[in-house]
Amino acid sequence: MSASALEYKDSGMLSREQLLHLFDRFAFLTSQLDVKKRIADAVNDKQEAVAVTTAIQEEIFGDMGVDPRFGIACLGKVSTAYENDQDLMIHFYGFLAKEEMACEEAELGPEKFAERLHMQEKLQEQQLEMLKYMRNFHLDDQSTILDMLHQQIEKANFDSEASVLSVEQIQDIVRRKVSPVFRSR
Repeated sequence: MSASALEYKDSGMLSREQLLHLFDRFAFLTSQLDVKKRIADAVNDKQEAVAVTTAIQEEIFGDMGVDPRFGIACLGKVSTAYENDQDLMIHFYGFLAKEEMACEEAELGPEKFAERLHMQEKLQEQQLEMLKYMRNFHLDDQSTILDMLHQQIEKANFDSEASVLSVEQIQDIVRRKVSPVFRSR
């Protein structure tokens, strides 16, 4: 173990380099067919997929010369210990997303997972088109549109399908903002 790795262990946290190594190695391993099969087999045996991904992380820590329990404990502290390191936080959230995707793929199976990815891709395209269209409006109108979108998402209990407004809905929101309906008291 290097001197800097010992410093971090003494401080109760992994170094930035150790974390980046874990994130990269985990992404590589979970993209391998044999590892995907390992996670899927565990799910088929009624085990939690996350138990297998955690075991994989522990194996990586072991290979790094880090006590796996210490390494896993450090993962729970990354967002507070490195909150000011934007690059590391982006890698960390990518790591979390990769773990979630590996679990989801094992739980859904390859066909349903591919279908789900395709649906997410279409939704992201719709969101992008909506945002491009919104740029045509003044900032205060954009703010109103986003407020309405937020309300819609909350009403739908944060269902991702509710994260898109149609051109007609956007026009209606702006129209109502410009000429509000007066209600009798």
